[in-house]
Amino acid sequence: HVVWTAYGTGPDKDVLIGPDFKPHYDMDRGTDLGVTTWPPEAWKIGGGNMWGWISYDPDLNLIFHGTGNPGPWNPDLRPGDNKWTSGIFARDADTGAAKWFYQWSPHDLHDYDGINEQILLDMTWQGKPRKVLVRPERNGYLYILDRTTGEVLSATAYGPVNSSKGVDLKTGRLIANPDKRTGTGKVVRDICPTASGLKDWQPSAFSPRTGLLYIPHNNLCMDEEGVEVNYIAGTPYVGMNVRMIPGPGGNRGAFTAWDVAAAKPAWVLKENFPVWSGTVVTAGDVVFYGTMEGWFKAVSARTGDLLWQFKTSSGIIGQPITYRGPDGHQYVAILSGVGGWAGAIVSGDLDPRDATAALGFVNAMKDLKNATTAGGTLYVFRLP
Repeated sequence: HVVWTAYGTGPDKDVLIGPDFKPHYDMDRGTDLGVTTWPPEAWKIGGGNMWGWISYDPDLNLIFHGTGNPGPWNPDLRPGDNKWTSGIFARDADTGAAKWFYQWSPHDLHDYDGINEQILLDMTWQGKPRKVLVRPERNGYLYILDRTTGEVLSATAYGPVNSSKGVDLKTGRLIANPDKRTGTGKVVRDICPTASGLKDWQPSAFSPRTGLLYIPHNNLCMDEEGVEVNYIAGTPYVGMNVRMIPGPGGNRGAFTAWDVAAAKPAWVLKENFPVWSGTVVTAGDVVFYGTMEGWFKAVSARTGDLLWQFKTSSGIIGQPITYRGPDGHQYVAILSGVGGWAGAIVSGDLDPRDATAALGFVNAMKDLKNATTAGGTLYVFRLP
């Protein structure tokens, strides 16, 4: 049976916001913000669904989950901060009661959502022990939050970002770049990152041995044009024309090892296509990830040096896992099969001449059909 249900928009009672709700920043405080930060009635069709990852802290008995983007994408049609979209909730695991909230992208201008994975770490921060939440967010910033309060301790771009100018640590607010804001009938070019984010849902992995977070991500920019759109149930509600292009340097993806304590990259591996697979790091200091060409790679967790690679039959967007088998051997497994938003040109056999197909992703992936084919194969490798 259903124990509790919490919504991503609407009045406080529907979002399970009550007397125990104590957000750290003023921008997230108020009554029924899930209604009043929208045009009249727009919250009812405004999105904010929870389609990403959930983490649990047994000591605090809190779950942490993100919320999706506001709709439509055209920001002119929904003035306001559009609570509680594109943010993160901390909730009591038993009751669902919201404890705090932080909005990564208020009035989300570029479909950045807020659903990426959160890494829960206990670490020393500026000389003090802190329970932190680490999030490589789609808007391009690597956030470190105090997971007991929702305070932003650090927010650093982990790749090319020009859609915003940083995060104000005093107010917690993302500082949008007005030069990259689109609207109805307005074309804005070279917005970085794209609507798919500097990183989408593909999970990163942290090694306590190296202190590094291993991030599979994108290097894409986009052109946007806002258009009028009406809500019709069961049909797309976007209001935006999008055309994606390779980001700075021409490589469309990267695999970055990020030093969490120092808030800077330790090393970066450039990839031709977006790195849309997840990653896993082992106690033997080996990191596994896949590419959209179908290469399954093992690299050194400390240096990024390539240790081994295997060409699978299709592009990889799955999550690698490692486990101990009943025979005592360690195994590594990966599901090969291109698809998702980035691989739609192959899995959906889309026309590469349509630059706005797959919400603009086809334009950035015209040559993917030359690099891989559709498929679906589980590969399992045994270590010696």
